Amino acid sequence: MTRHLEPRGRRVKVLATLGPASRSEAMIAALVAAGADAFRINMSHGSAEERVALIAAVRNVEKASGRALTVLADLQGPKLRVGRFAGGSAELVTGEAFRLDRDDSPGDSRRVTLPHKELFAALAPGARLLVDDGKLVLRVTAVDDGVIDTSVEVGGRISDNKGVNVPDVVVPLPALTAKDRGDLTLALDHGADWIALSFVQRPEDVAEARALIRGRAALLAKIEKPAALERLAEILEVADAVMVARGDLGVELPPQQVPPAQKRIVAMARAAGKPVVVATQMLESMIQSPSPTRAEVSDVATAIYDGADAVMLSAESAAGKYPVEAVAMMDAIAREVEADPGYFGRVHFADVAGGRSTAAAMSAAAASISRTVAARAIVCFTITGSTAGRAARERAQVPVLCLTPRQSTARRMGLVWGVHAMVTRDVASFEEMVEKSKRMALRTRIAGAGDPLVLIAGVPFSTPGTTNVVHVVRLTGQELTGYSG
Repeated sequence: MTRHLEPRGRRVKVLATLGPASRSEAMIAALVAAGADAFRINMSHGSAEERVALIAAVRNVEKASGRALTVLADLQGPKLRVGRFAGGSAELVTGEAFRLDRDDSPGDSRRVTLPHKELFAALAPGARLLVDDGKLVLRVTAVDDGVIDTSVEVGGRISDNKGVNVPDVVVPLPALTAKDRGDLTLALDHGADWIALSFVQRPEDVAEARALIRGRAALLAKIEKPAALERLAEILEVADAVMVARGDLGVELPPQQVPPAQKRIVAMARAAGKPVVVATQMLESMIQSPSPTRAEVSDVATAIYDGADAVMLSAESAAGKYPVEAVAMMDAIAREVEADPGYFGRVHFADVAGGRSTAAAMSAAAASISRTVAARAIVCFTITGSTAGRAARERAQVPVLCLTPRQSTARRMGLVWGVHAMVTRDVASFEEMVEKSKRMALRTRIAGAGDPLVLIAGVPFSTPGTTNVVHVVRLTGQELTGYSG
């Protein structure tokens, strides 16, 4: 019999990156106990065998804990890098000229190869090249066949294979490289629940990935380029969720522009009813320290107050000295923020575009009714998870208990605000739905005797996309009598 675990007691989800510090089943189990709901596997690192082992470890912990756990596979995306230097590095002097070309010979302080032919056609005089996460800045002065001449605006030491960001143009690169396609197949074959697409520039990038995924996982678009910000509304239409990927976004935008960009992405995702994850450097100091800075705590709290569905740990949990403490701190911050009497007023700053469908109307009605009757929870039966997602977008003040016969659906809910998902046998009638809702609410301690529940479901049952019923019931406390499954 499946164990019926209680909800976390908070709405926002915690996404933890796995890595050298957190690859064992024992550590993953400790992270779950500390509050992790979902796990990110960075497909840029490690071998295929190591990534498969990480997914298997999460599934083993899931089986042992009885709690649905989410796996997000984060694809590397197209990485732009310079070539190699004689001696491994060179010193670029501010104000001097520097050339990028197609010559494979080792570089020096005057030139280096740039093995990305697409850039030679895309760049024009005035465009910037940001090297090594923006530590060096080059300004294009001229472009010729196979040659990009630049002036060094910010100099310093450049070494082999350093990354290049191009914030001022849309680079005609495919969103999925050959490596990404192989990693995508690997992730899907081993049951990843979400796929994160890196360096999205346009909605067509998301559509290409969606066509390859064919419904086997949900798709998250990482917003980390100015071009993606400009077409955010279109990207939100085709993605299942978005991430505020502040790492590369903070390289390609001036630092002072990142907070307004974050606010805009979260607000637009909320308005579109799509989950949004805030990521990168949230508790950065906890890589080395058991406690975060006050500024980091405030940063996490701001994302939660703004209504983010999930907050993410990167190196803090993947490679840091205190992965469990970092997850526990995320959990503690979330609980404190959500206990603030002003929290729900802040969360509802954005009007959600619910749409004109019956399902959207039912979800909005369920949230409104839950307030009126002081319900303890909204319970939904769903095959695909869409009903639970619609309930979550309303940001009701009560938890959403998602009951589904599909384990894949329960796992995807690990990035959705306020949803506690459980796998249970499907129901065949309205009466069975009512009784099962009552039993599961009692078993999970979401509600007790005398408490009202708001139920949403679709009739006929087991038919996706038919959410058309809202029903209020009251628990008597006797629903578990004689029940064994």
